[in-house]
Amino acid sequence: MKLLVTGGAGFIGSAFVRLVLKEHPRFKVVNLDKLTYAGNLENLAAVADSPNYHFIRGDIAGGEEMQRLFAQEKPDAVVHFAAESHVDRSILSPDPVIRTNFQGTFSLLEAARRNGVGRFLHVSTDEVYGSLEEPHEAGEDYPLNPSSPYSASKAGSDLLALSYHTTYKLPVTVTRASNNYGPYQFPEKLIPLMISNALEDKPLPIYGDGLQVRDWLFVEDHCRALLAVLDKGRNGQIYNIGGSLALPNREVVRRILEATGKPASLITTVTDRPGHDRRYALSSGKLQRETGWGPLVSFEQGLPLTVRWYQDNADWVRRVKSGEYQQYYERNYANR
Repeated sequence: MKLLVTGGAGFIGSAFVRLVLKEHPRFKVVNLDKLTYAGNLENLAAVADSPNYHFIRGDIAGGEEMQRLFAQEKPDAVVHFAAESHVDRSILSPDPVIRTNFQGTFSLLEAARRNGVGRFLHVSTDEVYGSLEEPHEAGEDYPLNPSSPYSASKAGSDLLALSYHTTYKLPVTVTRASNNYGPYQFPEKLIPLMISNALEDKPLPIYGDGLQVRDWLFVEDHCRALLAVLDKGRNGQIYNIGGSLALPNREVVRRILEATGKPASLITTVTDRPGHDRRYALSSGKLQRETGWGPLVSFEQGLPLTVRWYQDNADWVRRVKSGEYQQYYERNYANR
């Protein structure tokens, strides 16, 4: 099988590429990535010389460019990760989110339709369901209620992808995952930011009261779920992928401080994000019933493993935190 992976230099995309090439040595992977601030080819150094791996730099929102690429590469399947994925960035500047997440998905769907792609896996997020009151969990048929430009762009692209299955019979499947964490994650999301700051004895900025609840999923478990959907998932269906562990942000930060041996005095409270969802929760029962998938790495295992990775890869962290990231960090947190 020849896979076209979009956003394969990002955190989840690169983990997926590494896993595919490790567990499916006969698969070929074409990695399409624009290499924006969070795309990092260092994440793929271990597979860069593989004869079954090929990198192409490109913009998924370029319709004609995508048509040429699909005609040339002739992928059997598309696994679509590429997205502007940070809520705070979408609030500060919505334009790139709409262009990449919606227009980019449209360009890929059109190219896939016109070139007869046999499988289109659209990777989405639990944030499209919005904030849920306890004890509710979102199943795949739960109403969409996005709260930010980011989650709205993902909800729109989910619906667009599914419409291509209904209208054009394109073999589309949509997955919606909870919060991922693990090695190689760009330090703007909660866990890598808090680990990185703790290791540098910098303040750990927590939004508001820190009681926002998120479900945590180790990145390799997510990637195994995607392979299971590629293998056994039904076209035209949505599959939720959760880690089955919901924790308040403040508790996650407490565990990070414990794992790094740093004091609680590093925690600082900053003004909450506009429209900040209080609680995400989803059910993965459908995926488990239809594919047999289940998470293998508990949070108690995955968090210390992740902390050790950041401790052992300080040079990687230092490189990715230079330049544009520092400007964003100051703009988003300094005046809160």
